[in-house]
Amino acid sequence: MSADIDADIERRHVCVTQEVDVAGRRVTLRKPHSADALIDEEDFSRDERLPYWADLWPAARVLADELAREPGRGRTCLELGCGLGLTSIAALLAGYETTASDYYEDALAFTRANAFHSVGRAPATRLVDWRDLPDDLGTFDRVVAADVLYERAYGPLVASVLDRALSADGIATVADPGRIAAEVFVRACEGLGLALTGMPVREIRDGTAIHRIRLLELRHAGSR
Repeated sequence: MSADIDADIERRHVCVTQEVDVAGRRVTLRKPHSADALIDEEDFSRDERLPYWADLWPAARVLADELAREPGRGRTCLELGCGLGLTSIAALLAGYETTASDYYEDALAFTRANAFHSVGRAPATRLVDWRDLPDDLGTFDRVVAADVLYERAYGPLVASVLDRALSADGIATVADPGRIAAEVFVRACEGLGLALTGMPVREIRDGTAIHRIRLLELRHAGSR
């Protein structure tokens, strides 16, 4: 199965690799050599879709490092916007029964391939449009997302997904580097009865730049 996934990716993409540390473990990710080369004018004109999934963002590295240290065995985890799969790989390393979701089929393919090479198994994958969630998505003990609030319209959308997909006693974490929709997102969550229970900040170096990533932690109001 891993060979089939690899062959499919290599047939459609020129790939490069990037190594990253996750909770003290070295993970090698395969990714397209250029995100810009994946821009599709038809996709963009239809819904301003851009292939942000094809880059590894600092927020994903921070969230993955945090998630990999959690006790996940016996619990479920959903990643929103899985991209190259680093955070879903971290969830698998922690023992979570993991579902990776994205708006791009290619992101799901790279996530499956990268997970197979990193941990020997792949998460379940779902193609998900936040504007039209599948009826059978279910609920999860953990819902996580990294750097998904870069458009103002995404604040209410991501909040509504959390409200729908987070179990009654579940915990959500959205890793955010200060995107435009972050405050809108928090207000939308509060309006839906999702309480912001923590907002620790982690710093990460990316070359010469230092990024400050907020981990927005949310629960259904009234849950423990």
